[in-house]
Amino acid sequence: MNHTVVSREQWLAARTALLARERALTRELDALRAERRQLPVVKVEKPYVFTGPEGECSLGDLFRGRSQLAIYHFMLTPGSDHICPGCSFLSDHIDAARQHFEHADLSFAAVSRVPMQRIEQVRQRMGWTFPWVSSQGSDFNFDFGVSFTPEDIADGRAIYNYGTVIRKSQDMFGVSIFVKDDDGTVFHSYSTYHRGVELLIGALNWLDLVPKGRNESAGAMSWVRRHDEY
Repeated sequence: MNHTVVSREQWLAARTALLARERALTRELDALRAERRQLPVVKVEKPYVFTGPEGECSLGDLFRGRSQLAIYHFMLTPGSDHICPGCSFLSDHIDAARQHFEHADLSFAAVSRVPMQRIEQVRQRMGWTFPWVSSQGSDFNFDFGVSFTPEDIADGRAIYNYGTVIRKSQDMFGVSIFVKDDDGTVFHSYSTYHRGVELLIGALNWLDLVPKGRNESAGAMSWVRRHDEY
């Protein structure tokens, strides 16, 4: 690596200048997060039905007695053996995190539109324990902007991340947030896609601290593999 070598005093001056920018960004992020928490919500009208390890369940069931629910839309396409490395990278962080956020009134579930047999194959290979259900046969993935029909792709109607036209992939990834009132009514409060989910990947935040950064010389996340392939 090529380094600019300076005295300790010069380094401290540069570091202090950067600290001012870091603090300003932190305050800006705090304001953005507060604004996000104030977004309006949309009542979920459809009675979505999922299949889990114990059989059929509703969207309300996925809350598991809590008032907030985070859904990770995990890319698994019916008929394909492909397991998305990026989804796997993010999912490696979930079990460690959820043992904490579940005590702050937030439940979690991953959703994919493949049969449960395929989900269980992937789960067992990767060693994850978080709840993961199948939306096969429902409109859930399509309604929340992460799955697209071949016809919509061919006609340019497959819109992802609030404006990107998908040309090939029938499945993408993202996070959707839901809240539930005391009477059981479920509302959709937020969804984010593409780079909007990268703050959930703790390993990237560690890499962002070091001189080589994310080391993506061959393209974004080019070095990332499923954790049993390194």
